[in-house]
Amino acid sequence: MNKKMFFWAALGMLGSPLVIAQETTDDEKINQLEEVVISDSKFALKREQSGKVITKITAEELERSKGQSVATVLNRVAGVFVNGSNNAAGEPLGVYARGGRNRQVVIRVDGVTISDPSSSSGDFDLRLLAVDQIESIEILKGASSTLYGSGAATMVINITTKSESKKAISAQFSSIFGTNQSQDDQDYDVNEFINAVSVHGTIGKVGYLASFNSQYTDGLSAAEAEGAESDAYSRYNVYTKLGYQWNEHFKFHFFGNLDTYKTDFDGGAGFDADNRFDSRQLRAGSFWEATYANGSFTFVDSYSLLEREFISDFPSRYESKIYTFDAYNKYNFSDTFYTVLGANGSYSDFNLFNVPFGEQNEVTAINDNDADFDIIDPYLNVVYVSKFGLNLNAGARLNIHSAYGTHMIYSINPSFTYTSGGNYIKGLASYSTAYITPSLFQLYDTAFFTGNPDLEPEESKTIEGGVEFSLEKKSTLSIVYFNRSSENFITFDPATFVNFNSPTDIDVDGVEVEVATKLLDDKFSIQGNYTYTNISKLENDIRIPEHTIQASIGYQFTKDTYASFNYQYNGERTDTNFDSVTFEPVPVTLTAYGLLDFYISHQFIKNLSVFASVNNIINEEYQEIFGYSTRGRNARIGLNLTF
Repeated sequence: MNKKMFFWAALGMLGSPLVIAQETTDDEKINQLEEVVISDSKFALKREQSGKVITKITAEELERSKGQSVATVLNRVAGVFVNGSNNAAGEPLGVYARGGRNRQVVIRVDGVTISDPSSSSGDFDLRLLAVDQIESIEILKGASSTLYGSGAATMVINITTKSESKKAISAQFSSIFGTNQSQDDQDYDVNEFINAVSVHGTIGKVGYLASFNSQYTDGLSAAEAEGAESDAYSRYNVYTKLGYQWNEHFKFHFFGNLDTYKTDFDGGAGFDADNRFDSRQLRAGSFWEATYANGSFTFVDSYSLLEREFISDFPSRYESKIYTFDAYNKYNFSDTFYTVLGANGSYSDFNLFNVPFGEQNEVTAINDNDADFDIIDPYLNVVYVSKFGLNLNAGARLNIHSAYGTHMIYSINPSFTYTSGGNYIKGLASYSTAYITPSLFQLYDTAFFTGNPDLEPEESKTIEGGVEFSLEKKSTLSIVYFNRSSENFITFDPATFVNFNSPTDIDVDGVEVEVATKLLDDKFSIQGNYTYTNISKLENDIRIPEHTIQASIGYQFTKDTYASFNYQYNGERTDTNFDSVTFEPVPVTLTAYGLLDFYISHQFIKNLSVFASVNNIINEEYQEIFGYSTRGRNARIGLNLTF
């Protein structure tokens, strides 16, 4: 049996339970739409009491995303476009929201902001994370610097990792294999292997968790070039957590994780090369929570060591350190008035070593004695939830920066909810300011001559207005308009690549629409979203689509069998090509594309479930980044064992 027949036969065998499932009836329903959100206030508020439209990716959705990357999962959210999520596995990712880019997005894991001081934007590399270790993700769009600090200008991605079982010991094992091929290569060679195992539980007052995840992917060249060799990617993640529940009022845990990957990469758009990139993060920290009458105090921190190395004709090596903490007190004055008072801080530095052109020995290009800064931010946030539908969320933060002094930011977010039975309609508005200091790399880079120590911080203002409808907690519709303006926007000269503050203010607006419903006793689900970003107002609209659409339908045939289709459309984008003779940047247009995916899972026995997926069913040919390959039709098969 050849490879293609094997894959389609396996998918057919997995699909056979659908026939049996339709002959069986089961009254068990799947979960209703998520009602509680946390990200916009740090309190667990009902969705109708929140003045934001927050997207939550639940454990159930993540379970149905096995084998996918975190970038692919985020790419399905309204207003979020992760450029490079469909390229070769090791390619860099661009996280775009509301006309902003990586440096305007904050990523947090278990209450702590994670970043890499040595990267050009100071952002965190999503390629280091594994979906199997994540319990849920909340996405909060708009300026959120009052709660989450410098950088939270367009979006905050709050990631919560999995917690330990209440049983003395539990274990989970999953294994996935699949293809990794381009649109022109449809031989169905098995080139992707993903494995995960975790052991966790609670013994008395002690909770523990240990997990390991690995991935190996080959078969696809990063650059789209004639005769280009494939570029392999390998990753592994180790995560451990040990906690103690002292009593009902006090608990703490310690955690540690090692995330690393290695990938081959090419020489540029349409140019094959034999280069390699290694990345590693070693992170450890703690979580402490004490509760008392009407309130709680929380302290969470992490210390990260990050290393990156480019092995090529122009080798370079990066070493960075960052310590981050968040300490805050939550207090409920009543069941209508909530407050958060806290302080957030970070301390970071990095070294850069490289071999200058024409030389053979490595030198220190950037020294951590120069490339370092500290931030400490006290902040206050208050939430008022009235008995008659009026809600108000407001806050302020004083940013105290070792290089830029002090700066005040604030936000105000009123909303009004009219409730009738199990239905509600909510009107919302917000005005928020944000403050983004230049990254260490943008200030101090001398190896690639992009650094500019005279850079000023970027400041932005965001206005939002919208409405959300909910029908019996089974159907929701939200429409949000946003307008974001920025001063001192940090960009670079395309000829010299030197960073500078744009003399032109950035002003961008757009609309985000989301809809979700469940029918037929909650067995049939429909979800969709549309995002319009007015990129004509952007000075730099590279790779940002003006129109994006996401749609999915799913059906729970029985409690054991589920299947879904997902469609993703991204409109035309502008990219840059560099003239082979003059090296001058030349704008190019990347065509719009649409991707259709299929997923099916079945619980064979209590401890064993299997799933299969086919991505890009119609084998659409497209480019996310000019001159780089994208994945064509691909298939995955996997199993999950729990004990």
